[in-house]
Amino acid sequence: MTELPEKHLVAALRERLQIIGDEASRRDPERHLARLQAVSKRIDALAKSLPQPIDPRLAHYLARCSYDKALEVLEGRASR
Repeated sequence: MTELPEKHLVAALRERLQIIGDEASRRDPERHLARLQAVSKRIDALAKSLPQPIDPRLAHYLARCSYDKALEVLEGRASR
């Protein structure tokens, strides 16, 4: 995984997981939702900026908002 957009996408997907797991953030539902919406918008924008063509599995997972699976695909590429 050498492409800069992919690195930013991986970072955003990891940030999303961090937000989901943040117990303190969930105590303020409005702020928590706003954080999730912001990172989701960033993920969408970064997905659209990926160089074409992209892996069909990755495209499928991103289109379906299966972000955990998308992260697995991207991280699997990095370990090759």
